Amino acid sequence: MAVYLNTNKNLENYKELYNEEYFVDKSKIISLINKKINTKSKYLCITRPRRFGKSSIANMLGAYYSKAVDSKDIFDNLNVSNCESYEENLNKYNVITISFTDVNNNCKNCDEYIDRIIQLLIQDLKEVFPNIKIKPNYAIWDILNELNEKFIFIFDEWDYIFNRNLYLEEQDKFLEFLMKLLKDKSYVALCYMTGILPIKKYSTGSALNMFDEYTFLKDRIFDEYFGFTSEEVISLCEKNDEIEFSELEDWYNGYLTIKGKKIYNPRSVVKALQNKHCESYWTNTGAMDEVAEYLKYNTMEIREDVIEMVSGGEIDIIINEEFRAGQEAPKTKKEIYSAMIILGFLSYHDGYLKIPNKELMLEFEKALADESFGVVSEIIENSRKMLKATVSGDCETVVSLLHDIHNSEIPILQYNDENSLSCVLTLAYLSARDTYRVEREEKSGKGYTDFSFHPIRKRDKAFIVELKKDEKVDIALAQIKEKEYVQKFKSENNEVLAVAICYDSKTKKHSCKIEKIQ
Repeated sequence: MAVYLNTNKNLENYKELYNEEYFVDKSKIISLINKKINTKSKYLCITRPRRFGKSSIANMLGAYYSKAVDSKDIFDNLNVSNCESYEENLNKYNVITISFTDVNNNCKNCDEYIDRIIQLLIQDLKEVFPNIKIKPNYAIWDILNELNEKFIFIFDEWDYIFNRNLYLEEQDKFLEFLMKLLKDKSYVALCYMTGILPIKKYSTGSALNMFDEYTFLKDRIFDEYFGFTSEEVISLCEKNDEIEFSELEDWYNGYLTIKGKKIYNPRSVVKALQNKHCESYWTNTGAMDEVAEYLKYNTMEIREDVIEMVSGGEIDIIINEEFRAGQEAPKTKKEIYSAMIILGFLSYHDGYLKIPNKELMLEFEKALADESFGVVSEIIENSRKMLKATVSGDCETVVSLLHDIHNSEIPILQYNDENSLSCVLTLAYLSARDTYRVEREEKSGKGYTDFSFHPIRKRDKAFIVELKKDEKVDIALAQIKEKEYVQKFKSENNEVLAVAICYDSKTKKHSCKIEKIQ
């Protein structure tokens, strides 16, 4: 059975996706890629974060191009069938598909890893071309050249050895192998390569400089084909009668392409629809332990930015350089952010950096609890006490905890501006997000609340926090009542707590008053 050449694995994998209830047709990308075949632009490297549909597109391309399968019955029903180049390229090519995640555990070095790939490919070539003659000392590219055939190469997870830090001293050998296999070879009709990390640029004449790269930061051509658009998510919601689009938007919206188009992580959206419940799905794949690791690379320099972003703010910063395969661990603020954007942990658009959505926000909050964040982790630990004190009406403890946070060693929390006061509140109630849906500036009654806490569990108390600077707590409480902020809570909660928190910029003291509103 073929391992790499003209395998039916692509078709079988794509059939499974095609048969899914929440299938999204991304086949129009094929019409764009068809234009690249047998041109100088035939080398494409498209990189995206995990779970953004890279492997699905790779399987679709293999199923479409391979002459070893008949996939017309599927593609006739897809959008690509209306494109001019559809019939011309359907099932017309020898396709070599390699997923570089398929590493033999017995490979002790990069040479063994490469040799395994070569030997399996040679076996496939012998099966498909039984009359092949392999001369002594022929390399794999010599063999392919002798066949006088055109091949489409589809490489998935091309950067696997870089992501897993395999063969650290020999990774350039792998790049050289790809270069010799692909560059200036007449047998290459197209090479489609995908992964997470952009190609390593280790010199002005990079080994793989023939590739056009389309990255998360800079892709203006294929941007909407990796991830779901808002329109596609809305369409999927029509098949589900338990989850509203607004809920999916709250949890998973936040990524923007360079052209400003909203993009959702496909796996998270589909899992939420299948389970009829929104939670963190993509982050449960094991990647998110990296958030804490990347934050640790330079905790002191980025700590204030992270606090600002966790509080719902954006960071004004210009990031031009992208984190790439083979690059050393990031050290500077911009290097760390670049790596986190490439991995999908942060969203970046038009010079502004932010945590993209609720799904990722939860992971950053967990990361901040790590002891490497010093006083921040202590604040987060105390946030449990803050929540308990609030719902029990213990104003004295609330004031004491706020005083400790505001006088911490974190410069951003020492300012008197309202944004810093909001940061204080965000950190003070960080643990509440485990059991509450926390909203800032939420429309309710005749205005907008500063902070609304909607309990996930029925037994917990809902509460509204009104934050004031240089005002009396009675004025803050009066505003909650006069503007009828509790109106949004009435249908689900018999009792709502009105929490007034004020800060005196002259005395640098907090005050608090809590009342029950029926």
